[in-house]
Amino acid sequence: MRQLLCLLPLVLVAILAVRNRSVLLDGFGQLRTASWPWLLAAAGATCLTWVAAAITRQGAVIQPLPRWRLLATQFAAGSANHLLPTGLGSGAVNLRFMTVCGVPLARSSAALALYLLAESVGRLSLLAALLLAFPDALHIGPLLPHGAVGPLLAVAGTVVAVAVAALALVRPLRAPVLRFVRTALGEARSVHTRPARALALWGGSFAFPALQAAGLVAVGQALELPVPPAHMALAYLAATVAVALVPTPGGIGSVEAALIVALVAAGGPVAVATAVVLAYRIITVWVPLVPGALTLGALVRLKVI
Repeated sequence: MRQLLCLLPLVLVAILAVRNRSVLLDGFGQLRTASWPWLLAAAGATCLTWVAAAITRQGAVIQPLPRWRLLATQFAAGSANHLLPTGLGSGAVNLRFMTVCGVPLARSSAALALYLLAESVGRLSLLAALLLAFPDALHIGPLLPHGAVGPLLAVAGTVVAVAVAALALVRPLRAPVLRFVRTALGEARSVHTRPARALALWGGSFAFPALQAAGLVAVGQALELPVPPAHMALAYLAATVAVALVPTPGGIGSVEAALIVALVAAGGPVAVATAVVLAYRIITVWVPLVPGALTLGALVRLKVI
């Protein structure tokens, strides 16, 4: 069974590549005309995102984790995240890794929730800061359907109301949720009593989306997208926040569409914006996918996860 699990990531990568072969061909075609120094900078920023993720993961848990295994796990988790929807792959890999390292399941689940919260706060904070600094960078009015904001807010409010009602009325659901919240709050307090852990948690949570945005900026410079770098970073953060709840593997399809819309809203021509997004996703998703799947299989075989 373990040997079959080692092969499963490669099978999923092959299926995903076949289903998206037109995107792959177009993306690699765009890379041939790009400036290679900027592409190398984008690749470097992508590699640093795994380091930032590892630092944030360690900051979310008190127990020291093996550094190199933690870094390898983040690389493998990135591949798993593109094979399963809505971040389930990354969460499952890291949860299993912490459990194997001896972290109790309740605490590892709390650490996972703390990581997701910190990363969301970091991403939203950077987005808010850029929106305040460049309020006219995105012109999204013509790109939104007329009257779309109201229904979206209504749906979001309905979801929140249903969740609150379920917790208030369903006792079998309320008890485990409250226990998890108490464990998560206790873990968060413990982390923040140690300055090194708190610095790792919040420093990594801000560095991770910043490095992702820097990768897009580098690709935009490589393909001479006529959009200021700060506006490209703002477009990236806005697009990724917008598709955060879309249940597609690694955001494949939804992220590309949202990024193109955001770059066009920032003032980029449609053709160049499309080329930038395709090249960016090749560098950040498709090139690391196979080595990440191989690393995932190796970690399963070595019982690291």
